[in-house]
Amino acid sequence: MNKFFILEGGNLTIAIFFLLIAIFISTRPFVRAGVKKFILFATIAMFSLLIIGHFFITNSRMDGVKKAFEQGKEIVCESRMNRKAAQSITIQKSTGWTLDGDVFKNPNFERVFHTSRCIEPK
Repeated sequence: MNKFFILEGGNLTIAIFFLLIAIFISTRPFVRAGVKKFILFATIAMFSLLIIGHFFITNSRMDGVKKAFEQGKEIVCESRMNRKAAQSITIQKSTGWTLDGDVFKNPNFERVFHTSRCIEPK
């Protein structure tokens, strides 16, 4: 469950914001009673499906990245440190990178990379 909140915290925040907007709109006097329930149900159902789908897709990509890293393949991770030059970094087991849970670490590199921000190039 902790992994879900780490990966989907931002999306949950956005969904709660839109749910509050839907609640506010559905409580206005010009909205009919039957429509109120539909607005709330549709908002909750849509965001639930999107967030759960995103979580499973991200998890499957993370598993693929971990397997590829263990096999010694190159992994490309997004680097947010310097947006003007290199926007990605290549990670390989042979260059000193290790996998600690869901995080790539290297003693020669000050920044760690979460596997959710990485892909295995084909």
